Amino acid sequence: MWYCLFIDKQNLKQNFYDQKSKTQINYNEQNQEYYLEPEILPLTPTLITMNRNEIPKTNLPWYFKDGTIRPTRARILPKSNVRTSQVWPEEQIDSDRVEDQLMFIPPRYQYDNAPIKTILLYNNWNNWKVSVGQGGFVPNNCPVNRCVITTNRSEASNVDAIIFRNEFSHPGHKNTDKQVWIMLVTESAYYMKFDVDQSIVYWTATYRHDSDIVVPYGRWAYYNPSITQIGHLTRNYAKNKTKKVAMIVSNCHTDNDRLEYANELSKYISVDIYGKCGQFKTIKTNRIDRFIEMLDRDYKFYLAFENSNCIDYVTGQFFVKGLQYGMLPIVMGGRQEDYERIAPEKSYVHVGNFESPARLAEYLHRLDADDGLYNEYFRWKGTGEFIDTKFFCRLCAMLHDDGVRARGHRNFSDWWSGPGVCEQSVRPWTMAVDDAEDGEDDEVSSSQLDSSAGDDTDNDTDDENAD
Repeated sequence: MWYCLFIDKQNLKQNFYDQKSKTQINYNEQNQEYYLEPEILPLTPTLITMNRNEIPKTNLPWYFKDGTIRPTRARILPKSNVRTSQVWPEEQIDSDRVEDQLMFIPPRYQYDNAPIKTILLYNNWNNWKVSVGQGGFVPNNCPVNRCVITTNRSEASNVDAIIFRNEFSHPGHKNTDKQVWIMLVTESAYYMKFDVDQSIVYWTATYRHDSDIVVPYGRWAYYNPSITQIGHLTRNYAKNKTKKVAMIVSNCHTDNDRLEYANELSKYISVDIYGKCGQFKTIKTNRIDRFIEMLDRDYKFYLAFENSNCIDYVTGQFFVKGLQYGMLPIVMGGRQEDYERIAPEKSYVHVGNFESPARLAEYLHRLDADDGLYNEYFRWKGTGEFIDTKFFCRLCAMLHDDGVRARGHRNFSDWWSGPGVCEQSVRPWTMAVDDAEDGEDDEVSSSQLDSSAGDDTDNDTDDENAD
């Protein structure tokens, strides 16, 4: 029965992309290996066991692992003279447009006859995993590949685009509409501030969904956007798991009070905190992936808490340590609507849905006691995959967009870290805790659940540097 359902899924998938090609874009042409964001590991273990050749390669766009469908030039509607592809923030307000940009070829792009666009990596270029010249485009089969990369600052006044990575240093010449200055930021807006002249930044490349070119820490893509859940599970993700909640953290002082939240949560459900800030300061291996695999065997829940609560700030804590294993991520960092936009459907639990750690613990106990309810959070596995978002491929296509212009933020600093972008050290859940404590007698504390204990392990390990 399951096999028949799988075949139906593929037919639906093919129908979806066939329909999209008729109404919006046709597919045809050129892939890139560069990772701006940390490399995403393959899913382990997956929900459904299948041979790779069971997924027809003709069914998927080129940016999937087995994808072969290539884009052709975007169409222009004759009456309105507007192109069909929507690749800029104002064209899709609540979308990151990553997949649209991956399938975008400008309407008048002339392929081998198109002019070469030169991109200058102005600073921190040793951190880029990309070759100078066309090595990041042609060998990697970017659909739009008429771009070259340079790190030579003496060429600054003559290039088509300058990228400033995580800091801005004026290149020394006056900018014009013929040159795009791009601010690329991968760190949290809470900890990384900028004070740049108004309108000096033309494009943005950050983890935020309203950036011109989004550079997420991870990106999930469905094989067929109309199929987001698997109907029949072949694995019980709760099986043989005897422990409740795990957390790995090495940065003990963050203004979003994530460690304080975890400690409060531990009063009501067992929470084992590993790393420099927890009761288990050492582990058995110096490889974090192997250690998470060890946790995956025993724990049902993982606290994927970021070091700050900012719009769209969702890192490897969630994408790697959370989603790519068999634990259910409990998330803190981005807003609830941010996770809804970027995460697979029903793949996490957000702390913002609960008025206090005590209420969250009640729900986790409920999931712990009901394997069927717990497994509902893993039906997304097998419906898609984590994709390489191919930053430079997308950038090259956008630079070739017809009539590309200076699209600047009137005040980049306000947009990036102004009021409302990040939450300060405000803990609304403490009000619920204080109210509860005021109404309880002294006997309550003796009935609270203690954190589970275990043997210290041998070697120190660290969380990600940003954690």
